[in-house]
Amino acid sequence: QLQLEESGGGLVQPGGSLRLSCSATGLTLEGRTVGWFRQAPGKEREGVSCTSAHGYNTHHEDFVKGRFTISRDNAKNTVDLQMDSLEPEDTAVYYCAVVRRYYSGNYYCPEWHVELWGQGTPVTVSS
Repeated sequence: QLQLEESGGGLVQPGGSLRLSCSATGLTLEGRTVGWFRQAPGKEREGVSCTSAHGYNTHHEDFVKGRFTISRDNAKNTVDLQMDSLEPEDTAVYYCAVVRRYYSGNYYCPEWHVELWGQGTPVTVSS
């Protein structure tokens, strides 16, 4: 059974940090494009960060650039998202996904190319 599972979410104060991890069962993440997405309450899901199949290329959306870092740990078969300088606007459920293409139609890790979603992990940034 192919499965992705996110972990590491929780409650953090503004300015704090969290590290999310996306682990896989039944498949190897190395060699696959993986993206992190989020959905805030009352809003549509949006892409956050994306790493190409072997990690040579990464992309972060402007609203997290300089604060979030996506990385791979091939030994653990995970793709992590280090989130620093968190803001209340970062509050959302965060999802990881295996994506068929790194870049298409001016989008990085476009949702219409997602092949497998995780169940999500909630992140709340609040004092």
